[in-house]
Amino acid sequence: MRRIPASERTREKLKTLLEGTNSGGELGSDLVRLAARLILEEALVGEADDASGRSYYARGAVPGAGYRNGYRTGRLKTAEGAVEYSAPQIADRTEPFRSKIRAILSSRTEQLEALAVEMYARGLSTRDIEAVFADETGQSLLSRSAVSAVTERLWAEYEAFASRDLAEFEVLYLFVDGIAERLHLGQPREAVLAAWGILADGKKALLHLSPGSKEDTASCREFFQDLRRRGLPDPLLVVSDGAPGMIRAIEECFPRSMRQRCLAHKMRNLQSKVPESVWPEFKARAMACYQAASPALARLLRDDIAATFQAELPAAVMCLDDDFEACIAHLKFPLAHRRAIRTTNLLERLFGEERRRTKTIPHAFGERAILKLMYAALIRAAERWHGLKITEFERRQLKAIRDELDNAFEARTAPVTKNSVPAPRSRLSSRART
Repeated sequence: MRRIPASERTREKLKTLLEGTNSGGELGSDLVRLAARLILEEALVGEADDASGRSYYARGAVPGAGYRNGYRTGRLKTAEGAVEYSAPQIADRTEPFRSKIRAILSSRTEQLEALAVEMYARGLSTRDIEAVFADETGQSLLSRSAVSAVTERLWAEYEAFASRDLAEFEVLYLFVDGIAERLHLGQPREAVLAAWGILADGKKALLHLSPGSKEDTASCREFFQDLRRRGLPDPLLVVSDGAPGMIRAIEECFPRSMRQRCLAHKMRNLQSKVPESVWPEFKARAMACYQAASPALARLLRDDIAATFQAELPAAVMCLDDDFEACIAHLKFPLAHRRAIRTTNLLERLFGEERRRTKTIPHAFGERAILKLMYAALIRAAERWHGLKITEFERRQLKAIRDELDNAFEARTAPVTKNSVPAPRSRLSSRART
């Protein structure tokens, strides 16, 4: 069996941990220890590469530099318990090899621990890594190449994620949202778009993360076209906020899909147009409308709200009526799915956590830094997302919706001849366009 560096074995253990079922403090403690061990082992491997003049798999030898001679187990005390790690050994050197990194570890455990967590969750700069492994004079004990190898791993993982084939994902529900970030120093904030989906087996998956100039039609269209080029099929439903550019891009790029307007965003829009004294009543009636048993009942409740508040709150009634069919699209889907598919709240919560982190990390600006940070935070969370249970009866419901959407699309795009009568559109397909 091919030998692999100790750091790679640790990486596999960390991956197994994140994919497992552990939770709470136990997971957090194990994560800290394994992440600290991985960062340390990668740093020690980089130091050994520099000392021997070649990388782990490289052939040949540098005269006097020696050769790798296995590993020695080291032990590091941390607040989360002892961390055992493997330190590479080098034999047959002109001068004995002594690791400078190991020599300073006993007094730097707190920084190493913080570094490990930050590195995996947030993607720190090479300057942070160098500062942790500096001696009393301020000189870094890690080579620039070793530091770059550690910090650029997240970027390489993001690039692989952003270019992977999506044909294997059978997406039922696609959720899209954006957050404004300072991608370029001295420039206004720009949108970073994210997409995740609920798959046919009920699992949730992060699908894409990419910068865009703003949430306009061109940026969103390019974002969706990238998803399509990588094999993403038409989902049944696309959920987004009310940005006009986003809506137009969804209707252009996913013609076989229905569109759901995020109700969390919609309720905030309504609240801004209703006096505080009236809001509790208006909110209750609006929520009853959006959570009605059927689209037909939702329209009746909408008409009742309009009749009650038209004279007093015309702007609020107009806002309620705007894009109404997209607000109630989730009512056409299985009852047990509706709560999960009527908002983009999952991404909203993650964006809030990511924004909190950027405020405490002063160097968190620039496209690479922000994308590394967002990818690290989102992909970590995605590995722990709970899935959606889909019963056999619900699968039949979803298949019927898929067939109706496909038939409606074919009817809309079928060529019309003088001797033929266009097939009538189904009520479902006309609503899917709103």
